[in-house]
Amino acid sequence: MSAFLPFTRPSIDEASIAAVADVFRSGQIASGPKVQAFEAALAAYIGSGRHLRVMTSATAGLEMALEVAGVGEGDEVIVPAMSFAASANVIARVGAKPVFVDIDLYTRNLNMDLVRPAITSRTRAIMPVHFAGLPVDMDALYDIASQHGLRVVEDAAHAIGSRYQGKLIGSFGDLVVFSFHPNKNMTSIEGGAIAAADPREAQLFEQYRFHGIQRNPEGEIDVMFPGAKSNLTDVAAQVGLDQLRRLDGFNARRLELAGRYFEALEGFSSVVLPARGDAGHSWHMFQVLIDFPKQGMTRPEFQKRLAERGIGIGVHYPSIPSLRYYRDQGYDPQATPVAARVGRETVTLPLFPAMTDDDVLRVYRELRDLLH
Repeated sequence: MSAFLPFTRPSIDEASIAAVADVFRSGQIASGPKVQAFEAALAAYIGSGRHLRVMTSATAGLEMALEVAGVGEGDEVIVPAMSFAASANVIARVGAKPVFVDIDLYTRNLNMDLVRPAITSRTRAIMPVHFAGLPVDMDALYDIASQHGLRVVEDAAHAIGSRYQGKLIGSFGDLVVFSFHPNKNMTSIEGGAIAAADPREAQLFEQYRFHGIQRNPEGEIDVMFPGAKSNLTDVAAQVGLDQLRRLDGFNARRLELAGRYFEALEGFSSVVLPARGDAGHSWHMFQVLIDFPKQGMTRPEFQKRLAERGIGIGVHYPSIPSLRYYRDQGYDPQATPVAARVGRETVTLPLFPAMTDDDVLRVYRELRDLLH
């Protein structure tokens, strides 16, 4: 039997491992020069004079972004009904109300035609998700935000290296938050970053991530507000530095592999393919939809059968309104029916840079064998 093929795996090379060992030997393993170097490298990569700050996770970054944007108790934030739960959880954690808007069946991104009707007098921000690395319609998004005086917090957890009309996500717009979790296109083990245009907001992120502390020129500290503790370590930053230098190569290979999936699966009626996008899509994930009742099995049964054949798949994601907490808050999953359908039918196929073209064909053959 062939080796087990997981749905994702980080690509860590020997140079990165050696560099991390050097950080350990240096004795400086908490936030220090490597964090500063990582932020400088990210700012150079993103360009356009943007200010980059790193933290322990995109989740922490999203929560900080909402706080800096002035979102709080009684406010509303528009968010897609299809995403990881963190996209809504952070809104609830700052005391605001998530307002779920449905998605497009193929892009899995916010349906922009439904955003404007969801705006009320309490709406303070829109939080789109660049799902699987495919940028949302940024022109429509920022046109709506401008007309209604709303902040935009882009959940770009999937989208480091993605481009919209040739421009890198994060190089323009309002507040943009990236993830460097191990299953993302680049990793710092755990970690995230915020891209901001305003240097004053970037300074606030430094304070939010470390107890609200501000230092004077003599190095003495004061606490300006009760901040969090989400500063990145130098060990993680070194991993991020090495991953960033390889990011464009990672994304180019992901684009090639996605193309192989489309070539293999086009016309296979048992699955619904995602939108193909263009070269700006960074292909964090490749997901298909499967009508499991029609196939005579449940999704867990399908997942088990593929695992027995040496192939791992993921489920990204259940729709957020279908989750227990949000149901208990009175949200109806069927109020966003496309997200509900995607949540029921979605399957994440293996996709990571170390895969071969033959791996894609292997996945295709197993799908053909199991589905009718």
